[in-house]
Amino acid sequence: MNRLLALLLAVAFLAPAAARAQVGVNIQLGLPAAPPMVVIQPGVQVVENYDEEVFFSGGWYWVRRDGRWWRARQPRAAFVYVEPRRVPPAIVRLPPGQYRHWNHEKHQAWKAERRAEKQAWKAEERHERHERERDRQERHEREHEHGHHDGR
Repeated sequence: MNRLLALLLAVAFLAPAAARAQVGVNIQLGLPAAPPMVVIQPGVQVVENYDEEVFFSGGWYWVRRDGRWWRARQPRAAFVYVEPRRVPPAIVRLPPGQYRHWNHEKHQAWKAERRAEKQAWKAEERHERHERERDRQERHEREHEHGHHDGR
């Protein structure tokens, strides 16, 4: 019983110290004071042509390393760890690695590709709608013909 009590007291004493130690962890990225940015969606920008994906959203610079998120108010400041629930959903949903070395030309090509995919999808949808309408009309005509023959 005394051992259990001693263990519980030790854990209670050491847990706050471990939490305080974790708060002091930060990273430096070596970004320029005013890095060039590319808008990738409303409210989200990414540092252009950078080795890491560094996003700017909600007044913060954000970086993901080893599945963890870090943020800083200024690009040259120390980035501190952020709990996942505090990271904007718009950047959490971004596929890891897609925006590394991102630039305006890549973004324009990506947008053109998405537009082309959307247009192809709409064309396919129109074609399918047309096919369904044609099938419906053919069924209607067959039913009408059969009804006409049955009435004679």
